[in-house]
Amino acid sequence: MKYPIFVILLILTYNVFAQDKEQVLQGQVTFVTTQNIYVKFADTETIIIGDTLRLATTNSACLLVKSKSSTSCVCSIVSDCAIQKGDEVLYAVPENKEEVIAIISGELPKTTGEKNMLRATAAPVEIEEKAVPSMKEKIRGRVSVASNSTISNERDARHRIMGRFSIDADHIKDSKFSFNSYLNYQQILNQNDTSSLLKTSFLRVYGLGVRSEATPSLSLTLGRNINSKISSIGAIDGLQVEKFFGNKYIGAIVGFRPDILNYGFNSNLLQYGGYAGIMTDQDEFYSQTTVGFIQQQNNGEIDRRYAYFQHTSTILENLNLFSSLELDLYSKVNQVVTGDIRLTNLYVSARYRFSPKLNLMVSYDSRKRILYYETFQTEIERLLDDDIARQGIRGRINVRPFKNILAGGSYSQRFQSDQENKSDNMYGYVTLSKVPAIRGRLSLSYNRNASNYLESNIASIRHSKDYFHGRLNADFYYRFVNYNYPNSLAPLNQHYFGTDLSYYINRKLYFSISGEFTTLDTEKTYRIYAQLSQRF
Repeated sequence: MKYPIFVILLILTYNVFAQDKEQVLQGQVTFVTTQNIYVKFADTETIIIGDTLRLATTNSACLLVKSKSSTSCVCSIVSDCAIQKGDEVLYAVPENKEEVIAIISGELPKTTGEKNMLRATAAPVEIEEKAVPSMKEKIRGRVSVASNSTISNERDARHRIMGRFSIDADHIKDSKFSFNSYLNYQQILNQNDTSSLLKTSFLRVYGLGVRSEATPSLSLTLGRNINSKISSIGAIDGLQVEKFFGNKYIGAIVGFRPDILNYGFNSNLLQYGGYAGIMTDQDEFYSQTTVGFIQQQNNGEIDRRYAYFQHTSTILENLNLFSSLELDLYSKVNQVVTGDIRLTNLYVSARYRFSPKLNLMVSYDSRKRILYYETFQTEIERLLDDDIARQGIRGRINVRPFKNILAGGSYSQRFQSDQENKSDNMYGYVTLSKVPAIRGRLSLSYNRNASNYLESNIASIRHSKDYFHGRLNADFYYRFVNYNYPNSLAPLNQHYFGTDLSYYINRKLYFSISGEFTTLDTEKTYRIYAQLSQRF
């Protein structure tokens, strides 16, 4: 810092006696969520992303501006302020704010700083805001151990133990750094096949990365992570960089795809690309649209090259829209490379909430097999012979006709042009949240599926009830399954009897155990699952 502490004190002193010269913008809190606070102004032109706002009843900063539109700001809470809808919010517009900050940080030359010192110190700079952490630590995690056993009178017994660990540590010690991980370990016990090629233990790393918010608008992520703006690409092992310009953003990735067989790290599967998008986050409208380009390689050769599009939006909290598509831009057959465009993935969905008692969802998807021209080079011609789009439609409705009754149903259909792999699925349920006499919750459901090779009918009934003021939850269920195969003379009937018990030892530690008994002709099968989970 090029200027002594008395300069800062001078600025602070002047700021105290110059409040009447400040231009103050007045706004109002219009919407409050768990993560964002929305503030409405007549005009936000003079507000800069990264500035802070204060409540009319306080003198210290309470809100940090994360993004804005012409009349609204999206903010996060600082200093543990209590914010409610309708609160009055003030923003003091200082004169020559950028110049004062530059002088204090040493970015302006000394001569320039001396020449403009009086004018700069006259600007009401909110030095106090610098001491307020704009990033607050928030750590959430879960660790669990579980066992799963299947015992049958006609098959070998199978036993497996599992361990899971996940953590999201945001802004560690109120810093710019965050960490996340999701690990899964499985060990198969009593494996009869002693072949050395058969693995009995598996460690899967689904997420493991660090994130640095270098500035409020620039972030860098390193490790194995899934980017929500390009979620269809899956996990990325490498570096991701994202930069915001107001409500617009650009991003770039460079790294590797996880191994297609064991999901481990594979340095031969290089991938890189970039994307751009726009995001609107207002009190009654949220929208995010991203377009991008990705190239994936295998041992230095192009495996896949494609463009993608993703959009999600929420309108008036009632209508949710989502769509995504992928266009492949590269093919290599018998060493002949072309740039033919091939639509490999299209998905659109809409969900509308008519009222708290009724909502409806519809979706359509069309998918083709993804062709990796180096990974599957010996099978490309066979795969291209089966290059047919598998399409599907789905509709779902949920309704609450009465206070204690919830019902719903869905219908989905899969089809393709050659009439293969088609299926129709119907599902319906009704739940009574308070059962007379016995109390608890009672659910009835039915599912019917018909395909080219199988027709199944599944009916179930489940009763759930809490004990000891909600610390113990007990479920008891029965499920009947009927299978009809076109080439089989006799249908198969299967019966399931089961129970689930979950006990909360405290608010974050719980133990659960499930037992199930199944009959299929002469075969009798027992399944036992136990889990101990700790949240922190």
